[in-house]
Amino acid sequence: MCNCGKKRSSSPVQSQQRIVAKPHPFLASASHTILFQYVGNTALSIIGRSTRKSYRFNFPGDIKPVAIADAPDMKAVPVLKLVE
Repeated sequence: MCNCGKKRSSSPVQSQQRIVAKPHPFLASASHTILFQYVGNTALSIIGRSTRKSYRFNFPGDIKPVAIADAPDMKAVPVLKLVE
């Protein structure tokens, strides 16, 4: 049989399933962070009061992103300096 002039579909329509992974809440809001640098002598672990996220500064000079919601509390810590 000739199918002249008629368009044939090259393949049946296939349904595509999208899998969307939810990013970690802290990573998802990476644009909503500011940087703090630890200027103490050893190391520091601190929990943000607003987000309840744990921040670990491992050595003097260590710089970490901090959620903006936790920034006011971090500014009150004498050994943490805002990176500008």
